[in-house]
Amino acid sequence: MSAPSCDDDTFIELVTKLGISQTSRELDVDVRNVFRRRRSIEQRLGITINIPSSPSKMEIEERHPQRVSLSIHDGIVMVASDAHYWPGIVTAGHRGFVKLCKKLKPLAVVMNGDIFDGASISRFPSMGWETKPTVLEEMATCKERLNEIRKAAPNADYIWPLGNHDARFESKISNSIPEFAGVHGVHLKDHFPEWQGCWAAWINDEVVIKHRFKGGDHAAYNNAIKSGKTIVTGHLHKLLARPVRDYNGIRWGVETGTLSELHGPQTVDYTEDSPVDWQQGFVVLTFKNGTLLPPECVYVMDDNHIAFRGNLIDV
Repeated sequence: MSAPSCDDDTFIELVTKLGISQTSRELDVDVRNVFRRRRSIEQRLGITINIPSSPSKMEIEERHPQRVSLSIHDGIVMVASDAHYWPGIVTAGHRGFVKLCKKLKPLAVVMNGDIFDGASISRFPSMGWETKPTVLEEMATCKERLNEIRKAAPNADYIWPLGNHDARFESKISNSIPEFAGVHGVHLKDHFPEWQGCWAAWINDEVVIKHRFKGGDHAAYNNAIKSGKTIVTGHLHKLLARPVRDYNGIRWGVETGTLSELHGPQTVDYTEDSPVDWQQGFVVLTFKNGTLLPPECVYVMDDNHIAFRGNLIDV
């Protein structure tokens, strides 16, 4: 191992002034090395090295403009996905997510894709003459639901990795009227300025949150194996946390379930009302000393209750 590029006092000063990500750039070292050295100094000297301003600091990485990077020492990140919000439907999953946001006071909230459904602009043909909400109706509903989440977690960073359903909005415009390239409003994120759009959110350079990666029944395991990171995904509507351990230690493959109804109007036709191996719920990520503790899955038990940490919670 090469010698540190600065002494402990200088390192502490940099982290206290600049934060984790900027310190890694200043010293030209990996973010993980900054976290490891910080923990080592804290344990050796019996001190706490504080990060400036909020413990959660969201940045857009210059090297990866579609990546959001967060530095979290101690705190909670709430992750939900696949809400597929439709007008007039407020599920127990959404109500439970809002309630726990109020209770847990997360440093960041990640809505991990497919918040917008895009039913009327789907590439799949209509089945019969069913009524679907318009884009305008869906957008208004998304704004209403997301505002409820923001009010419940007023001090959080708000992050929205793009999902395949979300992408329907931009795909429809770009394929139908390519001449509108660059016009404000053609991107979904233009309509939700409080939420940072991206392909993926990275926490402490160890945890990756993105809408989808591998598919199939063993997606969580394969995601962790193939990425080499703890990786949190949605898309498949399953809810689980799969530990993977090797010589490098433990990492997790996490799937975040869905906030939508399992047999709601968004899905009942194309699933032909068949049984689905899905689960309504979401995930709570807790960080201690910069390390992710075992991820916690929050299950919707019925229309009025969620299960969390051994308790049934009214929603």
